[in-house]
Amino acid sequence: MGIPILILGASGSGKSSSMRNFEPDEIGIFNVASKPLPFRKKLPQVNNATYDIIYKVLRQPKLKTYVIDDSQYLMAFESFDHAKETGYGKFTNMALNFRNLIDFIVRGTPDDVIVYLLHHTEVTDEGKIKAKTLGKMLDNQLTVEGLFSIVLMATVEGSEHFFITNSDGTNPAKSPMEMFEMKIDNDLKFVDSTIREYYGLNENNDKEKKA
Repeated sequence: MGIPILILGASGSGKSSSMRNFEPDEIGIFNVASKPLPFRKKLPQVNNATYDIIYKVLRQPKLKTYVIDDSQYLMAFESFDHAKETGYGKFTNMALNFRNLIDFIVRGTPDDVIVYLLHHTEVTDEGKIKAKTLGKMLDNQLTVEGLFSIVLMATVEGSEHFFITNSDGTNPAKSPMEMFEMKIDNDLKFVDSTIREYYGLNENNDKEKKA
């Protein structure tokens, strides 16, 4: 049973730069919008990543850590592809396709595979921050944050970039008890190591090697 993790944040909040401390052999990146990474280090990535490409790789994963960068564009690009279609059914299909991807990560990948979805945010009429979708019609079909046990908020204050790990009432951040401090550096490598230690995933790897 794999683990999907949602990393929320506005554009420029440090979501993509949080990958900077991974080594090239530690991470695979599905770059949905094909944007250059915001740091010098070269990390392996698949540009123009689609649902089909993501499924193909995750069915036989060669790595333990993957990132879907700008995952909201999976829905946005699908919306553009079906822009001329009428009826509400297409919105249900978009929600279903996104939900099925999360379900596959949970049910279709090994226990020690973690997939991070870097996802843009939007603010509701009530002033609360949420995962960006395609409007209220899609929100009625799918509550994105509800599909994840861990949701981190990428935040920037001045020149400081960091992750918020639990909600202050205005955002959907959440994480298990005693996993993180309330505010941590926007270092996805640290996040990955902490999650693996918390759930004992490294111990599983050690047992497999000894066997």
